[in-house]
Amino acid sequence: MTQTPRNQSKKKAESENTPGPVAVLRSAREQLAELTGLTAESVSSFERTDDGWDLAVEVLELARVPDTMSLLATYAVTLDPQGELTGYKRVRRYERGRADPSRPGG
Repeated sequence: MTQTPRNQSKKKAESENTPGPVAVLRSAREQLAELTGLTAESVSSFERTDDGWDLAVEVLELARVPDTMSLLATYAVTLDPQGELTGYKRVRRYERGRADPSRPGG
């Protein structure tokens, strides 16, 4: 199926208005931190979807001494195609010094 020049120009205009991954990740961290009051430390995964973006953001929930005992959480974050946060939820909470249990085969 070939695209008409009009469809091609529409897609080009949409892609020019859509921020790239780096801008989206920076914006998502800032927005989540502003909404929750928590420090977003890193983005552990991201994916562009038909509806925008899905991210997993690692957040410092409770600082402790020593730092390896601090509580972190993974938040599932959704954004629209322009990078505006549309929702988030905590999906995991863990101590910084703890690794996930190993799984068979990997």
